[in-house]
Amino acid sequence: MAENSSGEALVIQRVHPREPGRLTLTSEAIGLDERIGDAYSAYHDDMSPPLIWTGMPDAESYCLILEDPDAPTERPFLHWVIWNIPGKAEGLPVNLPKDARLEGALGGAVQGLNGRGRPGYMGPRPPAGDGSHRYHFQLFALDMRLTLPPGAPLEELVQVLKANAIASCELVGTYDADAASERPTEERSFSEAELNAGRGGLDQDDVDRHAPHDPEGVVRPR
Repeated sequence: MAENSSGEALVIQRVHPREPGRLTLTSEAIGLDERIGDAYSAYHDDMSPPLIWTGMPDAESYCLILEDPDAPTERPFLHWVIWNIPGKAEGLPVNLPKDARLEGALGGAVQGLNGRGRPGYMGPRPPAGDGSHRYHFQLFALDMRLTLPPGAPLEELVQVLKANAIASCELVGTYDADAASERPTEERSFSEAELNAGRGGLDQDDVDRHAPHDPEGVVRPR
């Protein structure tokens, strides 16, 4: 089990599927050194990465959860959650829309709210000087499709996973702000104001502390 800066275990550490070991997950977005490419970071293009997994004929749907256990919060920071990926799927394409419901080939897959309260993917953005953060892509094969709404809390999803997970696996990538060659602000696909919207009273130099702070920089409980 990974040692987490946050006090709570990752979802995959709390869910025990019936048939562990049947799934594998890979991504060309993660290099041989395990580093996540800049294009998938919130410092740059913030694109969701392409993912490929082994197919399971008995899976009715898949769920993917991306968490950062190295964020200075009480629980791992939630970067992405998507469920009701069709059971016939064997991966996800790059740069999914940041919409609550995805149609077309993904057959109505649902993207829940990330740690900033928005649907869809939020890429790595650890603060400068904070070292390398680990990002756990956790995949679950389920024996049913879920009826949860897009705004369902993560804990409600976890309870469903505990009861219906056939198999699970994870892929871990890392990202370090100090190793990234950050683009000028005007070249990003969103502004600093957009990135900071809804974050509460964060300090000017607090890049990705995730949790609201008081004026003295102390993390406030959620």
